Amino acid sequence: MHSGALLGIWKMTETRNELLTFFPAALRGEADRHLEKIRSERRSIEWLSTRIMLIQLLGEEKIIQNREDGSPFLEDGGHFISISHTRDYAAMLLHPDVPVGIDIEMRTERISRIANKFIAANEFIDPEQKTVHQLLHWSAKESLFKLIGLRGIDFREHLHIAPFTPDVSGVMQATETRSAASRSYTIHYEIHPSYVLTWTTG
Repeated sequence: MHSGALLGIWKMTETRNELLTFFPAALRGEADRHLEKIRSERRSIEWLSTRIMLIQLLGEEKIIQNREDGSPFLEDGGHFISISHTRDYAAMLLHPDVPVGIDIEMRTERISRIANKFIAANEFIDPEQKTVHQLLHWSAKESLFKLIGLRGIDFREHLHIAPFTPDVSGVMQATETRSAASRSYTIHYEIHPSYVLTWTTG
């Protein structure tokens, strides 16, 4: 991982009211105003979990805002931030100096139904680990998409994963061809019983 990066995972087992008890008093007004707009209990839990995790990672209270495209940023500009949610987990990556991207995905067989939409014919998928390898490709491209921050990215056409064989954890190399720079990136990954996690820094 790029020196200085902070990564957090939160298993969302608490209720909305339980999470509110962890919320700093100074930010409780912001929380109440925001939660009034959220009808879904699940969305409320996601919102609260990420804010509490941010405070725990940085050791101080911060406010997260969202750009027009939905991507998050810190109001004080102190760190780059990326956030991901899946069924039971929230994930966050922070860095003081460079852009970041993170993605967390529950393990599911359903990924195989859409794999040809985001994996090019020349990208290697291990037949012995087909589903998890496909899921890692999707997650890695999600992380890279968040880091690059450009519109009009086609995962199959513009984001390319170099051949690798999945292990419990490791790195993969990726290249984006959407921008004029056409840069290469190292993407870290972990495979857990319930989910896969990928992240990268600029």
